[in-house]
Amino acid sequence: MDLRLAGKSALLIGAGRGIGGAAALALAREGCNVAVVARTRDVVEERAAQCRKAGAPKSLGIAANATDPLQLESAVERAAEALGGLDILITLVGGSSPGGTADADWGAAWEQNFWPAVRASRFALPLLTHSAARRGFASSMPATEFSTTTPAPVAVRREPSVILHVASIWGREGGGSLSYNAAKSALISLAHEQARELAPRGVRVLSLAPGSILHPGGSWERRLQRDPAVTNAFVQREIPFGRFGTAEEAGDVIAFLVSPRASWIAGACVVVDGGQSRSF
Repeated sequence: MDLRLAGKSALLIGAGRGIGGAAALALAREGCNVAVVARTRDVVEERAAQCRKAGAPKSLGIAANATDPLQLESAVERAAEALGGLDILITLVGGSSPGGTADADWGAAWEQNFWPAVRASRFALPLLTHSAARRGFASSMPATEFSTTTPAPVAVRREPSVILHVASIWGREGGGSLSYNAAKSALISLAHEQARELAPRGVRVLSLAPGSILHPGGSWERRLQRDPAVTNAFVQREIPFGRFGTAEEAGDVIAFLVSPRASWIAGACVVVDGGQSRSF
């Protein structure tokens, strides 16, 4: 299936490896221009090179700490300049730690799992609405327009820009650490309300809730190496298919969701977990 992403420009925040890295490659294979942001320069430059090889006309690796507002704003500006605009923003910054209940512990969890998405959205919004306007959206456009050329009302389809926030199944139900669950729940709520607020301006917003994903350098790989018996027991008990998900499986879903093929999915939280979660 052609996802109709060729020539579009996507910025992925927190995409050096794992789900973000896989999503960047999935977009590149569709002919999308890609900019990836992560802390380590060697990692993002390697990912950008892989994206070029995979088919991205333009790709850029930006080494930046996404929890630093100044670095994040600069990264958004650099990506838009290098790619010639911005059509898609994907935020993937996050991480879970046992932590504690002190203010500093809560602050660290929210700085990692929530605020980068809020700030990236704010910094990227003028670029995303500009791209949408070039495709027929106006900032004052009503939420619904209809064609007057036919007797029956037919919706006029205009292609919006997209924001996708990667949350977690632990933002939908209990299971993770206290502060992580709270931050990811807030992220899913953010996406839902952004979707309603930004749709008239030509920006479609949604979120993704991955389950337990195994990838090189990730937390599940570390747990598997540290205690394989306990980790394998978790998999057999909690994941019906009896295996971890892969970053590529989540990345391919992201590529579809930010594409025009998913144009009527907005505000939703899409679960990618192999049946792991128990919420409806």
